[in-house]
Formats: sequence, structure tokens, C-alpha cells
Amino acid sequence: MSQNTNPCAILGTKRLLKASPREVFAVFQKPDLLARWWGPAGFTNTFETFEFQPGGKWKFVMHGPRMENGEPGTNYSNESVFKEIVPETRIVIEHVCQPWFTLTISLTPNGDRTLVEWAQQFESPEVAESLRHIIDPCNEQNLDRMEGVLAGER
Repeated sequence: MSQNTNPCAILGTKRLLKASPREVFAVFQKPDLLARWWGPAGFTNTFETFEFQPGGKWKFVMHGPRMENGEPGTNYSNESVFKEIVPETRIVIEHVCQPWFTLTISLTPNGDRTLVEWAQQFESPEVAESLRHIIDPCNEQNLDRMEGVLAGER
């Protein structure tokens, strides 16, 4: 993926969470917590490799929800590398299988809350736009699920 930043190739969201940066960082850092909220509503995760350190690998399968006819949902294999980790501040993840993207998660203290900014840079504006209808609502669901885990962890 290109190192150039093209704002038109970035899909993002942000949310002010009722948690400290330390608490928000912990739900990324601890695989048992991350597996509970990562992905859209109804999805579950099986982590194969989780090396939460710069250069560390993260391999997992996201399991889609059961179909209306009761059959299992689709499984989505994922492989990423943690490019940068700054405790309680920033996490950069490079998704190294299709669709290729770099996800930058920024945590900014705001009183007793944390502003979470989620920026997903794709290889081109065309790829980003073609995925927007999926990515935008799924990222909001991801943050909804994170809020639920945070609320239960206190």
C-alpha cells in the first residue's frame, strides 16, 4: 500500500466515549476483550495469533451471524500487522489481506472521556468509495460494541 496519504481514500468516524484513554486502550490490548467487540453487530471472532507489539501479527477469523435459515454465517479470514502502538494514545494496524488498508486509531483525553478517532486508509479513493456503504455502518457498530464492553468493564 502506498505511504502517501490521500484524504479521499480515508473512511473514518469518531466518538466521545465515557472511559479514560487507559480503559479504551485496554480493550484493544487484551485479546479476550477485543474479541468481544471487534467487528459489526452479530459477529464473533476466533484469534489465531495476537502479538500486540509493533511488528506483531494479528490473525483471526470473523464469524458472521447465523443466517435466517439457521445455517452458519460466513467466515472472514483476516491478517494484520501492528505498525505502531503508543499506549493510551495511538494504534496503527495494517490489514495485509484484501481489502488492503491501514487503520489508525487515535485516543485523545477529553475530561473524564476519550475521543476515539478511527481513520481507515484504502489504496485508492475508488476502493474507499466502493466500500463506504459497508465500512461506515460497520465501524459505527464496532464502536457501539466497544462502548458496551467498556460499560461492562467498570
